[in-house]
Amino acid sequence: MTPNAEPSTQAAPNMTPEYEVKLLLKPTAVLGPEKELKSTVLSAFDMPPSITKQSIQFLDTDSKDIYTAGWSARIRKNENDDGLELTYKKRYAIMGGDVKYEAQVEWGYQKQTLSISRKKKVADPTNSEIDLPGESNSRAMLIDEAPDKFDDWQGNNWGTRKLEESRIFGPVRAKRSVGKWEGMRLYIEVWPIGQRASTEIDYLVEASFKTESRMTASAKHDSFISYLQDKGWFLCKDSLKTQLIMDRY
Repeated sequence: MTPNAEPSTQAAPNMTPEYEVKLLLKPTAVLGPEKELKSTVLSAFDMPPSITKQSIQFLDTDSKDIYTAGWSARIRKNENDDGLELTYKKRYAIMGGDVKYEAQVEWGYQKQTLSISRKKKVADPTNSEIDLPGESNSRAMLIDEAPDKFDDWQGNNWGTRKLEESRIFGPVRAKRSVGKWEGMRLYIEVWPIGQRASTEIDYLVEASFKTESRMTASAKHDSFISYLQDKGWFLCKDSLKTQLIMDRY
């Protein structure tokens, strides 16, 4: 991460966390010619070939003030879902890997990050299966629903003032497959991440599962890495999807 984008290290609210283990897979090893998951991957995780499409975009200023403050403001549309999901997420660095918070600990390859999210569901003005609203509509929605903690993060109305100057980073159209691994529900998402004013696309493939037990998260994190390494599918990097989108759009 760039120094500016490091999550804030101040104390996070005391809550019970859910753990989400997120690991990257090698796109060249797991994706076929149409950038779909190979049949060997689907069968390994008992996944049907059907996928769920989703569109995701972030709003921030050109100088990324919201992201630099450790926050992100995101709009997501899932295929077959009514409405849009607005998320205001605050990232906190975890020192020493031990935490007694609630919310979500994202447990990557080497890095753990605590995030506190506030999610809101709103009606979808586009009435589209997968398209997201444009810039002015997206701004208005996120301003309208902004929680106080985000809005007053660096003084009164900081969040909504930044959103008023914001633009869209994205959208990214991802595909999600759902299967099982060792009794856990496993998700694999394929994110095509483009670049502004370029036709170049990089594919990020992320496998994840959730648990409420820190012990389970720790044990399964290590055994899942071993499993993926044995298959030749593991990519030894931490997943920094948001950072990549903020850097490239």
